[in-house]
Amino acid sequence: MGKRLDRAFYNRDVLEVAPQLLGQHLVKLGPDGKTSIFVITETEAYRGGEDLACHASKGRTPRTEVMFGEGGYLYMYLIYGMHWMMNVVCGDKGIPQAVLFRGLREASGPGRLTRLLDVDRAFYGEDLVSSERIWIESSGSSPAFSTGPRVGIDYAGEPWKNMPWRFLMNV
Repeated sequence: MGKRLDRAFYNRDVLEVAPQLLGQHLVKLGPDGKTSIFVITETEAYRGGEDLACHASKGRTPRTEVMFGEGGYLYMYLIYGMHWMMNVVCGDKGIPQAVLFRGLREASGPGRLTRLLDVDRAFYGEDLVSSERIWIESSGSSPAFSTGPRVGIDYAGEPWKNMPWRFLMNV
């Protein structure tokens, strides 16, 4: 197994963290005690209060509270009343940024990803640096990737809806 990513990895700007998560290993300990390892293949960056696609742009709320802390904690939220979205907080304390996990080698799409991992609201605020049930390890690789606009954020308007802050690992 690789080395677990530390706090310093997450306490950087989201536009550095999001592409560097590609190719890394997302590790999940199941309720049966079995460890599963997944390869991260797609991420999206959400960059603080100025990014109108970021939940934190609407201010600090109970829902977004974890985003205002230090990096490395999970920000979970439900969309359409049925799909959990899993994000990891990045950057410095007080500057809300997060990376949405959009794909794994085994699951394409953030809703499918959280169903595969069996994660939900119970993982809100989980610390990837010290958690015994979910974490990210270095794979030792830095794969090539491409960028594109984020998905499903037309409501944010220009320039936010077309920012190339979606990162996809090249196959």
